[in-house]
Amino acid sequence: MQLTAIPGIRNRVFKTILGELVSTLEIIIIRDPISKAMLQDMASIQFGDMVKAVVDVEADMMAIGGELHSDEEAVLLDEGSRQSNLWGINLYPDKPSEEWIEFDSMINVRPSGGNRSRMVESGEIRKAITRIVQRLVEN
Repeated sequence: MQLTAIPGIRNRVFKTILGELVSTLEIIIIRDPISKAMLQDMASIQFGDMVKAVVDVEADMMAIGGELHSDEEAVLLDEGSRQSNLWGINLYPDKPSEEWIEFDSMINVRPSGGNRSRMVESGEIRKAITRIVQRLVEN
């Protein structure tokens, strides 16, 4: 298998934790820690400075690599996640740790569940998301 290096990429993006390389970004489910450098590389490929993610606050995992939060949400739903446990965020890996998680996504709008805006309004849920992201993304 011949691989072509992409300029500026420090780490390869892996399809699975076992390390099957992919040449394009795909939505991947993160259950075990990854490096912040990997997120920086994904950001540079996709949106420049940001990676979209959907966090399952019940299952302690997140999906990354989608163009839309709804794409990542669909992957997690296919894996058995419940929609009420899924929250969309944006990760800015180059920002300081207190600023790098943005709790903003259209999938967060669910008036029947008490969240009436794109932002994650519950402080308890924001803390759970932060805890999961800190566990899954190593500096």
